[in-house]
Amino acid sequence: MNPRLDWTPQLLYTSSNCYRTLRFRFVYQFTSDSLISKTSMKTNRRLKHVCANTQRSLTVVTTLHQPSSRMFHMFDKLILLSEGHAIYSGKAMDCMSYFNSIGFRPLIPMNPAEFLLDLCSGNSEDISQSLSLEKTKDRSTPKENGTQIAVLELLVESCAELIANERQLLLAALCTHGDYQTGVVKQEWTSTWWQQFQVLFARGFRERRQEYLSFLRIAQVLATAIICGLLWWQSKSETLLQLQDQVGLVFFFAVFWSFIPCASAVFTFPLERAILSKERASNMYRLSAYFMARTLGDLPLDLILPVAFVTIVYFMAHLRMTVAGFFLTMLTIFLIVLTSQSLGLFIGAAIMDVKTASTLSSVLIVAFMLTGGFFLQHIPGFISWMRYFSFHSYAYKLLIKVQYSPHQKYDCASQSGCQDVSLSKTLHGIRLGGGGEEVWALAMMIVGYRLLAYLSLLRMKI
Repeated sequence: MNPRLDWTPQLLYTSSNCYRTLRFRFVYQFTSDSLISKTSMKTNRRLKHVCANTQRSLTVVTTLHQPSSRMFHMFDKLILLSEGHAIYSGKAMDCMSYFNSIGFRPLIPMNPAEFLLDLCSGNSEDISQSLSLEKTKDRSTPKENGTQIAVLELLVESCAELIANERQLLLAALCTHGDYQTGVVKQEWTSTWWQQFQVLFARGFRERRQEYLSFLRIAQVLATAIICGLLWWQSKSETLLQLQDQVGLVFFFAVFWSFIPCASAVFTFPLERAILSKERASNMYRLSAYFMARTLGDLPLDLILPVAFVTIVYFMAHLRMTVAGFFLTMLTIFLIVLTSQSLGLFIGAAIMDVKTASTLSSVLIVAFMLTGGFFLQHIPGFISWMRYFSFHSYAYKLLIKVQYSPHQKYDCASQSGCQDVSLSKTLHGIRLGGGGEEVWALAMMIVGYRLLAYLSLLRMKI
């Protein structure tokens, strides 16, 4: 009975020593424990046909148990491992001549795959050995284990020399495209910047989708939104106290959506530094493609929960019930999220230490919050400059301008009559109307922090 094949391609990433480029690798999982020789042959032929007729470069990684001679000769490249060590890496057709050159050859006709399996397992029966091993046989104790260890050591040492020679040849080939005098090698990419960006964007989105939309994070945001909605249930701005309550909720918007994105973004580059360094060392992709894909890939996920939060709180608290007011509030929250995320990316890229970056981001967020214009109005002159770097200040002013109009009245039932909201001490002298300055300030911070993050990565030569 023919085994059923489960054709579920998974997009992974690898690099070639020859082309140093980003490639696709499709992994096919078989539901049966083993395949008959005929089915295995058909599968290999189909995979080679797919690779030969596709427009993109594909690398298929295959592991087979005791392949036949015909199937063995279908392989292009071969990697042999023994006890976790590489004993051969190169073209499959050259492996027999390679082992022959270092003194290992079959004494009887046998399948090349069987010969290689005997070498990997340390079985030297019916295999001629190198002269250097003959000298160590008598000194091995016990004899069988000592011989196996000596064979493995010789194979590992020879493979290391083979790989080193291949690297020197590759470097010499690359230098032919560069400048011999300066030693600068011109980098050539077989995939475009856009192709690298697309693949990295898709990979990052899939990796972080479950993290961002986890049950705990969703429950945290929804629970906070419901609590806020209940505390400010159907709030009004008809009296001074009611106006103060609403202004407090508006400032809480700015504070809450500055902590969460920054706390998440600050871990981005420190946690991925090891993987990024390895992939960049193989020249798999450009740093700019990775940075853009990594930063833009979080945007769709970062903006889902703010939409749910604002929608719940806005209508439960009965804020400014206009279409423009709702959508402008939503856009302002988006700006806050992007600014906070950009700050976290910059801190993480500049420090590259999880604990230090997390501590510094918390201190800066608290400092910006205190100088945001809600808690403190008279800041000492020697530290008053901090308010210009506080994105809470610009976000708070922008949210106030969205919620209240310049000619809005309050406290009309009092003996003194109606008063202008713009003249209320609750707004701390914020001039209503406009908002372009605040938008430009937040936009410049978004671009500036992300540019500094990219320059920090360049400085580390990742």
